[in-house]
Amino acid sequence: MKKLLLALVVMVPFLVASETGWGDKPNKLDPTYQMPVDKFPKFEADIVLKNGKKIRFCCPKSMLHFYFKPHHYPEYNVQNRDQIARLTVRDYLDGKEIDAKKAWYVFGSRLVGPHGDDLIPLASKTRAELFVKRYGGTRIMDFATVEQKGYGLVKFLDL
Repeated sequence: MKKLLLALVVMVPFLVASETGWGDKPNKLDPTYQMPVDKFPKFEADIVLKNGKKIRFCCPKSMLHFYFKPHHYPEYNVQNRDQIARLTVRDYLDGKEIDAKKAWYVFGSRLVGPHGDDLIPLASKTRAELFVKRYGGTRIMDFATVEQKGYGLVKFLDL
């Protein structure tokens, strides 16, 4: 009985670490919405920290939530954006990974992400315009505009 209890005490932290993203393995659950990341490959987004740790998200909106308010997630020990090395998103049309700061985002389309309304990332403005013709959209924004809108944009998408 003592051996079983000891084994549980030793193994539980490792099991928790694999789900939350602590340790060497990437997280399986989105830190913002607690949704499985692998279930939504077209929407997956990532943040790579300067220490090399990769944090995976189920959608761009969730990644932006973390980006604007990293201190809300103390388990990742990110105090500010200076600790973030790279942001990546997937182009919705072909699924290729792209730099989130170079992507274009469609706001207000008929397409919804894993957690409701979202910003749909695309590799170029031309691709974003093509996306709008197919799925609708009220605005196309570059990352600088998304940053300017800030956390309020993320909260608006969550309404």
